Amino acid sequence: MSKLSIELNQELSAKVQEHSEAAGYSSPQEFVEDLSEKALAKDDGEPVSEEEAGDKVQGIGYLDFGLDI
Repeated sequence: MSKLSIELNQELSAKVQEHSEAAGYSSPQEFVEDLSEKALAKDDGEPVSEEEAGDKVQGIGYLDFGLDI
């Protein structure tokens, strides 16, 4: 298993913690992994470029790509 570290702003981190507990996940990590798997499963199977993938992840608020937000 590969390790990926993602930083979330405080507001989003608090929401992830709150929702993961409310939904019965064992950890926020499990919650985010499940959301990621579901989002990727919706993909039509076509490969996407790194830019497209980054745009998708940034669009759902998981990464800020070094932007000061």
